[in-house]
Amino acid sequence: MSLHPLETLLASSWPPAEWQDVTVLLAVSGGADSVALLRAIVALKTGGQGRLRVAHVNHQLRPGEADADEALVVELCRRLDLPCEVGRLAIAPADRGQGLEATARRARYAFLQDAAARSGARYVVTAHTADDQAETILHRILRGTGIRGLAGMARARPLGPATLLRPLLGIRRAELLTYLGDLGQPYRQDSSNRELRFTRNRIRHELLPRLAERFNPGVADALVRLGTLAGQAQAALDCRVAELLDRYVRPADSAVLLDRAGLASQSPYVARELLMAVWRRQGWPMRAMGFQEWDLLAGMLLPPPASSTGTGWKHIFPGGVEAEITDSEMRLTRR
Repeated sequence: MSLHPLETLLASSWPPAEWQDVTVLLAVSGGADSVALLRAIVALKTGGQGRLRVAHVNHQLRPGEADADEALVVELCRRLDLPCEVGRLAIAPADRGQGLEATARRARYAFLQDAAARSGARYVVTAHTADDQAETILHRILRGTGIRGLAGMARARPLGPATLLRPLLGIRRAELLTYLGDLGQPYRQDSSNRELRFTRNRIRHELLPRLAERFNPGVADALVRLGTLAGQAQAALDCRVAELLDRYVRPADSAVLLDRAGLASQSPYVARELLMAVWRRQGWPMRAMGFQEWDLLAGMLLPPPASSTGTGWKHIFPGGVEAEITDSEMRLTRR
């Protein structure tokens, strides 16, 4: 039997030979994107020793509606003869002050990571599309971002022992809707996706349509291309930063030492990226480190320092990380 064009697109993006022999955990919300992903993956799974499994998260935020989402996913998995693990994750009122969407996202990925570990899944697959990527990139531009942020969502990243994979990032949502229509496959619509109190929804329903109408009909594709180019640039920069880490950064007891003389010829941009890499490697908190903090830190690293001409200049950064410079080194210690 011939493949549907959408299934052919997915097979090109993520060839079945790469996953047929391992366990794959599909995150399915019941919405159009994830239901289309499930149906397409099942259609492509024609051999191999691997297993397909489904995970569904019910955040219990939409009484009645969320339970109907769950019921659709459970019934679809029954019909497709796939095991389905459901997680009901109520968000405590105390946690909602951190941002409902962000809190729900963290809980969802924690559940998916645990479910992958329990099932021995090699991949956890989500249904983020090219439209989601365009919205993410535009959102980051509006908030302020660098090249890493412009790259948008990574196609793949570690999730515990598994790999989180987004094979639909090059496929538009309209193509998925056409696929579901051709199959006669029902899906659920999340009413919260139209609530304009969420910034992401205003970008989706107001800003992007206005940009497409008034400036560029292909704005979503343009944003996705920007993300691809930014990702390539970031990958090249990451290779350079890895070389500098190996050559000019070394641990010393509870501190990290950076060779200021060896790094003197680097640009402030590369210096900031290097320092961010040190933070990530040490597991130091980065959320409170904004551009001004990274710029100050890079100014201390690259001689002569921006605010001092002598040695012994110290500064304590968010998270309790103290930076101290001498003529030849920067010493970073977390208190």
